[in-house]
Amino acid sequence: MQIIKWFFILTLFFLSEHVVSQSTNLYLDAKDYHVLDRMEILSQGFNGQLFSSLKPYSRSNAAHLAVWSDTSSGNRLRSKVDQYNRSSLLMNMREGSPATDRFEFAHKPMLKHFYQTKANFYEVNQPDFFLVINPVLQVRMGKQTDYDKNLFLNARGVTVRGRIAKKLGFSSTIIENQERTPQFVQKQIHGMRAVPGVGFYKFYKRDSSAVDYFDGRGYLVYNANKYIDLQFGFDKHFIGNGFRSLLLSDWGNSYLFAKINTRIWKFHYQNLFMELNSPFVKRGDSLLKRKYAAMHFLSYQANRWLNIGLFEGVIFGRPDRFDFQYLNPVIFYRHIEGTIGSPDNALAGLDVKANVAKRFQLYGQLMLDEFIISKIRKNPGYWANKYGIQLGAKYINAFGVKNLDLQAEVNRVRPFTYSHNDTINNYTHYNQPLAHPLGANLEEWLGMVRYQPHPQWRVYGRMQVYRKGLDSLGVNTGGDIFKSYLTRNREDGFTLAGGNRLTVAHATLQVSYEWKQNLFLEAMIQHRTYKEQLGKSGENTWFSAGLRWNSAQRIFDF
Repeated sequence: MQIIKWFFILTLFFLSEHVVSQSTNLYLDAKDYHVLDRMEILSQGFNGQLFSSLKPYSRSNAAHLAVWSDTSSGNRLRSKVDQYNRSSLLMNMREGSPATDRFEFAHKPMLKHFYQTKANFYEVNQPDFFLVINPVLQVRMGKQTDYDKNLFLNARGVTVRGRIAKKLGFSSTIIENQERTPQFVQKQIHGMRAVPGVGFYKFYKRDSSAVDYFDGRGYLVYNANKYIDLQFGFDKHFIGNGFRSLLLSDWGNSYLFAKINTRIWKFHYQNLFMELNSPFVKRGDSLLKRKYAAMHFLSYQANRWLNIGLFEGVIFGRPDRFDFQYLNPVIFYRHIEGTIGSPDNALAGLDVKANVAKRFQLYGQLMLDEFIISKIRKNPGYWANKYGIQLGAKYINAFGVKNLDLQAEVNRVRPFTYSHNDTINNYTHYNQPLAHPLGANLEEWLGMVRYQPHPQWRVYGRMQVYRKGLDSLGVNTGGDIFKSYLTRNREDGFTLAGGNRLTVAHATLQVSYEWKQNLFLEAMIQHRTYKEQLGKSGENTWFSAGLRWNSAQRIFDF
């Protein structure tokens, strides 16, 4: 990864002229993503700034969309709730765009720099320097039926972001966590040897049912010129428009990355280089082995309502070194992978989104890991037919009810997808999938409801049903992406969710009250049933309540 660091530094040096104002990124899982989604659908348009299939969003681009959509959507954003959300969004994008300077947020500051706006605890806003410091806090208590220990989450930290001389943006978040999760999550932690979404952990007070972990993220962002910005840091990314992504998800642990965004006309071209951790069995005090990834994503806004994206990525393991050939930002990775002997795991994909009738959004993804057209036609159960399909739809202000939004999504991933003959090159990082959290050999149905009856009240419900094929009696049926596909026992006859079929139904209901900006009081109940074809079955119900301040929701969705 050392070559990526030097590549990034040299690029900054040579492209340091004609710089425009630069902003940081909107935190993944922030409440504003759904608000921006609504704005884009209701205005049924593209403002030339925000290519929404690539996340996290730039605060600058998000602010431009908020201002632009308000004037282009007629009276569809004039409800009390929509105006509250828009004002809240712009308060959280203060450094994002000069457009936000035109909006006044009535509020009396404390001691000059404290709470200049309702969204930021400490803020300095000068022509050549912008700084925001916010505390991070999440305290939650809960109980699971038929389990004698209390569930809890205690997270404390701080997040800092800013801009220097309108050229360099920076962001850093540090959070210390102690947590006891429902029992099925504990099983996942012990099996993966990683906390979902984070990674490294220790047992809390020597109690194997609770974990203590640290979540640290940070990056620098630099605008080389009007069309190109560069980022370097330790964080996550997401590609797509759905609840899941079959290309790149933010479900797992953060990673070291270097990123180049090029935006011109109707195109957004992103190059992403990552340093990842290879699968490991037990972590001690020794250095974990590394592997690397390089990805391209070209987003094309075909017209006002249709966006098409092309994805290409490769995972490659070397003895802790980066392969220089994959630094080429424009060549097809599959060609490089072939010229060096095809030792790596190359994937390609398609991402499509269409906003329809200023009320609906249709979206989908096609991910191709490996396939033979003749086999797909004549033998659909052939093991190397490795691909995934996603189809989804969003319905805004459903049935004429303001701020009632519905979403439905289907994901299907063939056996052995994301796996490789060399287990180092599987599509994973820190013992967690890089795309769908369930791995492969699955079909999943999702339904979501979001309702905001009042500016400060939010109701969220989700129903998830999935079927996944598990291995049994040592037979690899293609669901475990950490196994080499060479361990299969046959060439064909593989069907979706084949093997020891696990069926799960998982329902979530959450009610939130935004007492102050970014400060939520919440209550949640979840129910999960599971049944394995070969006998195991059970159910869990748990509820929790607590306070969340400048922190992402912690909802288990597998």
